[in-house]
Amino acid sequence: MTTTLHAARTTTAAALLAGMAAAPGPAMALVERLDDSASPSAQVRAQEDNTPITAPGPATSPIVRIDFGRVHYRLATARYVGRQARIYYVLPMGIPGLRSPAGLQVSWRTNGLFSSGSGRPGDRVPVWTGQVRDAWMTEALDLTWQVDAREVRLSRGMPLGFEAYFEIETLP
Repeated sequence: MTTTLHAARTTTAAALLAGMAAAPGPAMALVERLDDSASPSAQVRAQEDNTPITAPGPATSPIVRIDFGRVHYRLATARYVGRQARIYYVLPMGIPGLRSPAGLQVSWRTNGLFSSGSGRPGDRVPVWTGQVRDAWMTEALDLTWQVDAREVRLSRGMPLGFEAYFEIETLP
């Protein structure tokens, strides 16, 4: 009797698990990095033509503001035409010479498709949601950094820089 009861429970449990696996659940969104290789310049660096980042003096603020002007992006979206999607601006976590994500605030303004916003290293900020209509999306970001010079440790001649990128999340 015990063996028959155990077999029945095992069969019932197996049937429940199989039914749960076959049941339709919420569709998973697909997230991929967008190809921005057609962009004029995706790498952004603080260089000699920008405000230099140096250790603050005793009478100066440790916060340095760097205005980059417009950074142009051209994103390949042909694979997603006709699909509902969300696009994110992704700031990389590891930035050489930056001791902590708290040492850098990146802000951008736009006049086009994408939303203006801000973030810190490691952030993934939504900038666009809608139906992809074209094979290419182009956008220009007016980019500004606020850097806490106390959080920067650069080797001599090394600029502070990173390559942000875009991810697309296709929605069900």
